[in-house]
Amino acid sequence: MSAIARAIWFIESHFAEDISLDDIAAAAGLSRYHLSRVFGLSAGRSISAYIRGRRLSGAALDLANGTSGILEVALEAGYGSHEAFTRAFREQFGVTPESIRKQGHVRNIDLLEPIRMDDTRTLKIEPPRFEESPGLLLAGLAETYDYNRTEGIPSLWQRFSAYFGNIPGQRGNTAYGVCTQSDGEAGRFRYMAAAEIRDNEALPAGFSTLRLPRQRYAIFVHRGHISEIAATAHHIFKTWFPESGYRHGEMPDLMERYDERFDPHSGMGAVEMWVPLKG
Repeated sequence: MSAIARAIWFIESHFAEDISLDDIAAAAGLSRYHLSRVFGLSAGRSISAYIRGRRLSGAALDLANGTSGILEVALEAGYGSHEAFTRAFREQFGVTPESIRKQGHVRNIDLLEPIRMDDTRTLKIEPPRFEESPGLLLAGLAETYDYNRTEGIPSLWQRFSAYFGNIPGQRGNTAYGVCTQSDGEAGRFRYMAAAEIRDNEALPAGFSTLRLPRQRYAIFVHRGHISEIAATAHHIFKTWFPESGYRHGEMPDLMERYDERFDPHSGMGAVEMWVPLKG
């Protein structure tokens, strides 16, 4: 069982209790920091958001069954008041606990189902190759996203493409998508659509720069449509990485490399996914 599978098992076995990130990290055999990063990248949501969603989903089922009062359900879900429970419930499902109890079903809300511990998404991914990359100076447009709200990334690329090829000091015709500042507890990460540059002088308004150190990478190849790239990332961080024995480097969390094998018009082709390694 992988480290992430151990974490999921522990959460699913104890989420009704008052468990901490330290408890989950100990069960997974990872540090708090590494678990938060890897869980968020593999599950698409923070650990706290997953626990909250699982608790509220159980509460919704209890309310629909009508066997308990709302305050009793709230207390069992870890909320100290009717008001706090109602606020969290509405944020999760868009409806109130009272409405679910009254209608007696949950067909109109999206319950958060448990993550399958053996879910490898049936991907056929080639084993990675390993390379040491020189330091890179990248420049581009960057925004911060929630793990489960990444639909804005294509529009970021659309804005960046208007500059690509004419960025002052641009080196080569390879584009990079770089994930950094991953905060598993907050459920957010920073994503940059970028190109390599020689220096950071006279860059367009709104551009930022990122300097990556010289380091070793495990390099995977995503094949097929770009809309499915998240599944490849899930496989890397949920299955390969916890079982590989390698430790993740400090920065970036993940780097996508788009060269001539990728067609930005159709979204088809090969994309390299570079994962930094420590040591």
